Amino acid sequence: MGAVKNAAYRGFQAAFNIGARCLRWRRPIPITGPGSVGKIPGLLKKEKVKKVMVVTGPTVGRKLAPRILTELDRAGLAYTLFAEVEANPSVDTVNRIQRLYLDTRCEGFIAIGGGSPMDAAKAAAARVVRPNTELGQMAGLLKVGKKLPPYIAVPTTAGTGSETTIAAVITDTRTQHKYALMDLHLVPKYAVLDPEMTRELPPKITAATGMDALTHAVEAYICWTYNTEESLRLAEEAVCEIFRYLERAYRNGNDMEARTQMLIASYKAGFAFTRAGVGNVHAIAHTLGGLYNTPHGLANAVILPIVLEDYGRAVEGKLAHLAELTGVKFGGTEGEKAKAFIDEIRAMNGRMQIPTGFDYIKEEDIPRMIDWALAEANPVYPVPVVYDRKRCEKVIRRIIAEAQKS
Repeated sequence: MGAVKNAAYRGFQAAFNIGARCLRWRRPIPITGPGSVGKIPGLLKKEKVKKVMVVTGPTVGRKLAPRILTELDRAGLAYTLFAEVEANPSVDTVNRIQRLYLDTRCEGFIAIGGGSPMDAAKAAAARVVRPNTELGQMAGLLKVGKKLPPYIAVPTTAGTGSETTIAAVITDTRTQHKYALMDLHLVPKYAVLDPEMTRELPPKITAATGMDALTHAVEAYICWTYNTEESLRLAEEAVCEIFRYLERAYRNGNDMEARTQMLIASYKAGFAFTRAGVGNVHAIAHTLGGLYNTPHGLANAVILPIVLEDYGRAVEGKLAHLAELTGVKFGGTEGEKAKAFIDEIRAMNGRMQIPTGFDYIKEEDIPRMIDWALAEANPVYPVPVVYDRKRCEKVIRRIIAEAQKS
């Protein structure tokens, strides 16, 4: 039965790959450089938006959003502020944003923050154009189907890549289940990559979100299909830039070159995985977010080297090439170079105080984690190795065991 399932999944992915090449993929228009948030009023006027919904979380709403609100005030543009997006945004939060948008007659969105505000705003925008369709009915591939209002994404972390992606990940708090809406219409119109918006990001969050970007790039790169020449190139560039600049940004938040390059790397990694997909790292990480509210970047950082080791020979060639591109190791066999690349990921995690595992995973939750991870990954994700229940459980137990070693 396992062989039949694997063949069915690979058949689906091969067919989807053909269909995906017929779709109209696009990247957001990047607006880059220090002070680039000052260009937002001009972008809104270009899109004929007279009143905009600003979506963010409480901390960014206090500390960073006022910079943009001041620009809107100076330009005489009206706005409605929603600054209550939580980590792992919920269905209830998305519906509140949608109602407020309609009640205050807004005409577009600005999302400020990490993946949570961006995903919440995307999902709310989807509900604006599909008011009679619940979020759960739009979960999965290409179920939004309508153009969104003008959407400007302003990342305040360099990692989620949400400013480039087709996805919005939302949590149903009643079931503790995360699910993703994935539709080309969810790609923002503009991505404003202003390093000043990341200057005050704490080292801990800089590290986790940076490793999130690395996970996006690596998982996209090792997918067995869906990739294009462009996505492969952008993934390679993102991995190299993250290896070069992430720890600099971690050590010195005022290093604007490092902050700028990390935003660009996150943008590239975001497009790479939007086009090529992710894999089992993300599928398992999402279960930790839903059950334990584990920050997504932190979950990815911990799980990435464990899953890469588990994939073994299936990814050795590509990881060996990344080892060479990043300067981690040039000589030796493919297996040796791949191991060196994984070891360097572990070393980066260690230098940035990221744990090696999670010891809070409950035994009774493991079957549900397996159910959710396999349902998310299969058949859509073009993973290098298709997991069955036994292999998925092995990885989850390794995550627990690694925490107990430290």
